[in-house]
Amino acid sequence: MAEPIIELRDVVKRYGALEAVAGISLAIEAGTFTALLGGSGSGKTTALKTINGLVVPDAGEVRVAGERVPTASGPALRRRIGYVFQEVGLFPHMTVAENIAVGPRLAGWTKADIAPRVAELLRLVALPDDIGARLPAALSGGQRQRVGVARALAARPAIMLMDEPFGALDPVTRDQLGRDYRALHEQLGLTTLMVTHDVWEALLLADRIVVMDQGKVLADASPAALLAGHDNARVRALMETPKRQVERVRELAGDVG
Repeated sequence: MAEPIIELRDVVKRYGALEAVAGISLAIEAGTFTALLGGSGSGKTTALKTINGLVVPDAGEVRVAGERVPTASGPALRRRIGYVFQEVGLFPHMTVAENIAVGPRLAGWTKADIAPRVAELLRLVALPDDIGARLPAALSGGQRQRVGVARALAARPAIMLMDEPFGALDPVTRDQLGRDYRALHEQLGLTTLMVTHDVWEALLLADRIVVMDQGKVLADASPAALLAGHDNARVRALMETPKRQVERVRELAGDVG
């Protein structure tokens, strides 16, 4: 097997007496889409942030493309890794185009290179060209999230980290944006690691699901394998939820018919 593009080796992170990440190890291959699935406080966001150096482990090590993260330059590392989160975090005083251009500008791109890249990204995330001149406050939630994805992709990263990226959106917008992002993942050959508490989202978008609880990994398998059953009772209960929901919808559809 080729060397993983992301690797966590016995990573531990403590906040006082709380062990947020309790010695987890993961190896993520290039080009894959992995979901970190778990409830609040399971440690998934903390684990994600060790990858781009926003959180420094107390023990263990994290490697990206073979390089140990704590020894890498933080800003330089983060420019190689796209990061999308639920709150989006667009700069309110900047236009959409200026927000998207932040990463390339910090990386030293010229204005002549940035302008076509912004136009390309707006098309890539299915936003009209004229939206580039608007301020974030003038956009819908779904549009802001698309801008957040465009901004994360602007400097052409190979890795995308996503922390509950679609959680604040309505169900229809969330489904559409999830499917659109999955298509981008395939089109651009990205390696995506996404934090979510939504079982459906993990099942429908990811190639691999890592279930976390209390800082530990409970399961690590494909969606199909997890749906087929698991030794851990908590993981089984988690996977039974969508099955019950599907059965209930079928019953309701039968009643309507």
